[in-house]
Amino acid sequence: MAINVAEIPGINMEDLKLKGFKVHELAATTDVPASKGRRDFYKMGLVNGDMTVKYGDQVLEIKGTVLFFVNPRVAHTLVRRDKNNIGYACLFTEAFIKRTETLKSSPLYQVGDHPVIPLNSEQAAFMTNIFQKMLAVHSSDYPYKGELIRNCIELIIHEALRIQPSRNVSQFKNAATRITHLFMDLLERQFPIERVADPLRLRTAQDFAAGLSVHVNYLNRSVKEVTGKPTSVHIAERITTEAKALLQHTDWSVADIAYALGFNYPSYFNNYFRRVTGTIPKSLRQ
Repeated sequence: MAINVAEIPGINMEDLKLKGFKVHELAATTDVPASKGRRDFYKMGLVNGDMTVKYGDQVLEIKGTVLFFVNPRVAHTLVRRDKNNIGYACLFTEAFIKRTETLKSSPLYQVGDHPVIPLNSEQAAFMTNIFQKMLAVHSSDYPYKGELIRNCIELIIHEALRIQPSRNVSQFKNAATRITHLFMDLLERQFPIERVADPLRLRTAQDFAAGLSVHVNYLNRSVKEVTGKPTSVHIAERITTEAKALLQHTDWSVADIAYALGFNYPSYFNNYFRRVTGTIPKSLRQ
């Protein structure tokens, strides 16, 4: 009869899922000046020092603190000029991390991308904390450490893409798509409303155009082209959705909700809400 490993006492299945992963702190080594990297693992690291990375047909000089990514499909050699390089590195197989959309957009998969990302002191401190977290978790007995380590790797990839977007990934089809994305993001960032003293600031297409440094006609044309709805309709729908949530899930007065949503007078809010929803705020609350 087949034995279910999950039923064997003392076997931690999460530990077994860590097969194909290793994280370690870089230390002084005798393999100066050169070290060829393994070709069966993906690799990412945080390094501070003086070295040269030969990556495919690129020769990259590293000075200061950098985040680096290595794809096993690309031949690479690390040339260390001294033993004072410090930092961290983690290696993992494709089976360990799985091929997520984020990973496919990252320097780990984009062979033609620059694999080295310079970091300022704030970025370096943030990345150091993540690598130290992976080190601590890797040697712990936390039952879900595989999932936590994968989350750390995903976070490093997201931060890398934020600092230096991939040159091989086109996020937006055209300028209209880009400005629509920025508009929708700016609209959504205003919510949820949590305090009456911190009211909605942007309520009109003109407000958003000014916030995005574009002409209002261009914003309106782009949003309508991409979404099929005018800018004003998106704004009205989102304000109305928030108004309904405040009416149903807070004990704020209708006047307070009106002020929080940027209306100078409650009567303006009542008229606005009735025009969009066909009912008045008090009716919805009741």
